[in-house]
Amino acid sequence: MSDMDGIPCIWMRGGTSKGAYFLASDLPAEESARDDVLLRIMGSPDPRQIDGIGGADPLTSKVAILAPSSRADADVDYLFLQVFVDQALVSGAQACGNILAGVGPAAIERGLVAAAGDVTSVRIHMLNTGEVAVAKVETPGGKVNYHGTATIDGVPGSHAPIPLMFTNIAGSMTGGGVMLPTGTGVDMVEGVACTLIDNGMPCVIMKASDLGVTGTESREELEADADLKARVEAIRLKAGPMMNLGDVTEKSVPKMTLVSAPQSGGAISTRSFIPHRCHASIGVFAAVTVASACLVEGSPAAELAVIPQDGRFAIEHPSGAAEVLIETDESGGIVAAGTLRTARKLFAGMVFP
Repeated sequence: MSDMDGIPCIWMRGGTSKGAYFLASDLPAEESARDDVLLRIMGSPDPRQIDGIGGADPLTSKVAILAPSSRADADVDYLFLQVFVDQALVSGAQACGNILAGVGPAAIERGLVAAAGDVTSVRIHMLNTGEVAVAKVETPGGKVNYHGTATIDGVPGSHAPIPLMFTNIAGSMTGGGVMLPTGTGVDMVEGVACTLIDNGMPCVIMKASDLGVTGTESREELEADADLKARVEAIRLKAGPMMNLGDVTEKSVPKMTLVSAPQSGGAISTRSFIPHRCHASIGVFAAVTVASACLVEGSPAAELAVIPQDGRFAIEHPSGAAEVLIETDESGGIVAAGTLRTARKLFAGMVFP
């Protein structure tokens, strides 16, 4: 690949993130060569990403790589990659449910999936975790529709709804098909009561008050609290091996979530570190995992949560709330989880590494 070769790319907002969507066949097959191309495309490492298309924030420095499905029960393979802003690092250590929202539309736009009627169901094999998600994409007249009345907090305006449903996501990265990798709902880590949980995203969930904050602070206030961030990181480094994630020093998981009582009529309030920057909202899988933690008896989240009767959990975050739908069986066990996202195609064309 010469410096003159452009690469077909769709730049898309998915949920509350933005990212570059590529076909695997348009990128180098060898991982290190691929990562080098993606770092140059995004402009990393550089805090401003001035020489690339990244937005100088983890939420706008993301990549989706799509390919025909490698399994019979899915339509498309989706690999999520986080391109670090100020490090020469590309990580596939986690999934991203926000960028996932754009996968169905992008797969249809790029011809991987044929539109089928007014609404097209796209079965997405998430390579990062091995699970399959189903996205329902509006396709009137055989074309993706991005306009509609659905709204999500953290995104201005309204757009076409993209419902996403997930099953079998317990232990998505921590393994064993279990939601609680240590087998208990509460572990003491660095003197703090924590729930180590993975129901789509490995998270460490702690009461904000146990870390000396209220949990209602702004993202900027928490970003500026060096002592808090150091303590959160110390807990993260201890929790990683406990969650079967190994040494997480250079990994973007687990996510660290501070919870407090809901402030705006939701189920619980959150402030998330991803893992070193404070999230402007909350990731889709993190929101699902937090909602799940609210149902773990005796956990920090359960002690603070207001459990909805209809299974619709509003997970409050700095810019609003994320809605999570939890389905349980007769014994109270979680069998499925879903959420409503939106996406919008921002541009499609050639990008130059």
